[in-house]
Amino acid sequence: MTKSKKPEFRPDEFVVYPAHGVGKIMSIEEQEIAGIRLELFVISFEKDKMTLRVPTHKATEIGMRQLSTPELVSKALDTLKGKAKVKRAMWSRRAQEYEQKINSGDLMAIAEVVRDLHRTDDQREQSYSERQLYEAALERLTREVAAVSGVDEAGAQKKVDDVLLSRAA
Repeated sequence: MTKSKKPEFRPDEFVVYPAHGVGKIMSIEEQEIAGIRLELFVISFEKDKMTLRVPTHKATEIGMRQLSTPELVSKALDTLKGKAKVKRAMWSRRAQEYEQKINSGDLMAIAEVVRDLHRTDDQREQSYSERQLYEAALERLTREVAAVSGVDEAGAQKKVDDVLLSRAA
């Protein structure tokens, strides 16, 4: 097992873990697992009441990244203003693609899912699975917008809602 370059993550810093969204590195600790000493990031996901331990040498390999830049956040919000691009594939295939985009941890891909699944009041009702995917993507997006903008989640939610509503107008 070769040591890759040390990741640039530090305690008390927010990071994005692809499968769970925005979390905060609480500490870096050493543990012995199966006779091997490992250095681990201890990441707390406050909203989910979950703590995750990620080996430091695997962090970047699995897609853990730092928060997006404010420029990328504004680009993602601009993406929301675009016209929804709905493929003519079967729902199960589209749902799978949306799920992959949400779990990729890529802010732009998540913004695309929110854009594509957003419904205004005058549009047809969403199915249960559509609504679940939409809410998951919306939550990931607002958490990262909140962390980058330095506002609480309610403020970030309002920011995202305003962009979505301006699109409908």
